[in-house]
Amino acid sequence: MAERLQHSIGGQPTPAQATEWDVVYNPATAEVIGEVPIDDEGAVDRAVTAAHAAFASWAQTPILERARVMFRYRELLWTHREELAALVTREHGKILSDALGEVGRGIEVVELAAGAPSLLKGEVLQEVAHGVDAMMLRVPLGVVAGITPFNFPAMIPLWMIPPAIVSGNTFVLKPSERTPLTSLRLLELLYAAGLPPGVINLVHGGRVVVDALLQHRGIRAISFVGSQPVAEHVYRTAAATGKRVQALGGAKNFHVVMPDADLARTVEALVASAYGSAGERCLAGSVVVAVGDIADRLVEAMRSKAELLRVGSGTMPETEMGPLIRPVHRQRVASYIDRGIEEGATLVVDGRKGSYPSLGFFLGPTLFDHVSPEMAIAREEIFGPVLSIMRHPDLATAVAVANQSDFGNTATIYTNSGAAARYFRDHIQAGMVGVNIGVPAPVAWFPFSGWKHSFYGDLHATGTDAFMFYTERRVMTTRWWSE
Repeated sequence: MAERLQHSIGGQPTPAQATEWDVVYNPATAEVIGEVPIDDEGAVDRAVTAAHAAFASWAQTPILERARVMFRYRELLWTHREELAALVTREHGKILSDALGEVGRGIEVVELAAGAPSLLKGEVLQEVAHGVDAMMLRVPLGVVAGITPFNFPAMIPLWMIPPAIVSGNTFVLKPSERTPLTSLRLLELLYAAGLPPGVINLVHGGRVVVDALLQHRGIRAISFVGSQPVAEHVYRTAAATGKRVQALGGAKNFHVVMPDADLARTVEALVASAYGSAGERCLAGSVVVAVGDIADRLVEAMRSKAELLRVGSGTMPETEMGPLIRPVHRQRVASYIDRGIEEGATLVVDGRKGSYPSLGFFLGPTLFDHVSPEMAIAREEIFGPVLSIMRHPDLATAVAVANQSDFGNTATIYTNSGAAARYFRDHIQAGMVGVNIGVPAPVAWFPFSGWKHSFYGDLHATGTDAFMFYTERRVMTTRWWSE
């Protein structure tokens, strides 16, 4: 029988008091590897209580000591990176190289957080009036919470936790009920780095637990990553209770391929973007707009690559794409293939047909051509390995079509023309822009800056935005009377 997972509250494993449990699968084998509590609303209260109890002493811990915890944590994560990647692959299904990359990007944020003594400095302006000085200090909020998705079980908790706790806050994490094992291991390593009990807490659960976090009066801020409808719900609900909120939602990322693009390199980048991690990421390429006469050559090259992509268990060295997370998600993605056919798109590669392992939740790379902007496969987030190709005559039209999207996470242009790249940069409505980059994810020192319905809030994850989000400014004006 699979192990029933426990919460982590006050630095201790804490049994759940739940009436409903869900299973955690290995998506490549359909093996049940754990059971996770879904409806333990009381765990939120216990975790917030533990975080409040730890806050005063942690907030008063010198910033250099908090930063040194980050240094030690970074070394532990690096030492255990292969173990963590294997755990990500086991519960998510992505191939090991993708999982190692995910862990590495998470470690970047820990490295950013280790520089907190520089990032959290305030400002001083002397003699704003005769004998009067003014200063601004950055102070922690208190107890903050994070709600993370299934698709990056290592990286996204590491987006949130290090900047929050190094700033002096205490934290309650609610990982995805589909991939909770990696988060538990991240907490174990954080406590091994010397974090005091209660500074970080973890509660499992589904919507009942999420809503309890959003409405809890003891939580000052919520950070969320997930689908667009849930991001909007999180933002509206938590903001209505006076919380600071950053909610990262869905995406429909457009890639524009110009006639002068390096075709071979462009195809490699597009395949990695659209089909890497089985398309289950908010930066996956979703729609390609082929400009001018490159369209036929691009479609044929993409077809050849997609048909040869090796699908299987992420633990096998030859595998290039793993399974989807759940049978129900596989069915949802497959339904979009049906819908694309019904709407009149040309199905070039059908991911439903292929030689895949009999166990597990596999769906192969899928490619559509002659897609039009009004089709569902061009508008809606599929979150799977389905790529749509449109054909338009010029760059201005391609950009205008892309800008019709409700989402604005990323957009990329493939070209050798600086003028085309500059036009794209200045006119595309997306917060993260790439030039000849399949996945234009910013490094940790920059914000993850989605636009439109890809983000709800003001301050983004990572970069200096993260430290602004997890602190508030205290302004002091002082006068000392001279004798």
